[in-house]
Amino acid sequence: MKIKVCGMRDKANLAELIELKPDFIGFIFYDKSPRYVGDLLDEKLVRSISKPIKKVGVFVNSNPDYILRIAKKYDLQYVQLHGHETPDFCRNLKSRGVNVIKAFSIDESFNFASLNNYKPHCDYFLFDAKGSDPGGNGIAFDWDILKRYQDREKPFFLSGGLSLENIAQVKELGIKIYGLDVNSKFEIAPAVKDIEKLRQLIDIVRPAEEEVEV
Repeated sequence: MKIKVCGMRDKANLAELIELKPDFIGFIFYDKSPRYVGDLLDEKLVRSISKPIKKVGVFVNSNPDYILRIAKKYDLQYVQLHGHETPDFCRNLKSRGVNVIKAFSIDESFNFASLNNYKPHCDYFLFDAKGSDPGGNGIAFDWDILKRYQDREKPFFLSGGLSLENIAQVKELGIKIYGLDVNSKFEIAPAVKDIEKLRQLIDIVRPAEEEVEV
């Protein structure tokens, strides 16, 4: 499984994370999030991140032109859409050269057939717990629900309440998960990650020989 660390902002903390070589690093461009990058994100440092590490911008119901402007500014490889973006919205971004991760909030009533129209226009899906906020709720959903997702055509990230304590449960599901999206359970404070916890996560999930070369 790939490892995506989301919600980065602090320059020194980001520099430490880069040394761990996660597969993806996420930056939140949603102003209602406590991890919103605002004016604090170091553009030069973000742009300097070596290509094997993929940079992801997280947006919620944003204007396409704004998304594209931010993607260009920080040299993002992916945009992650956490709002009510339609398949046509995703198609529009893809047609303009942007790789798309579409997030969906999952609960017992979720209809996986609703994903069919998104598949041609997204690179990955992300399944998060349904809560009061568009992501960032820090809670897990019943992962057994994912067994209903029979079509493996589109790989997905698992998000929501992932921690060192429940990673073993994820591995026991017997479901092919492309990547783990971690955030709040690996923080000292909003947007400040516990580097030692992340190091432990990488040791659990990724064999040493598979580490990303930077």
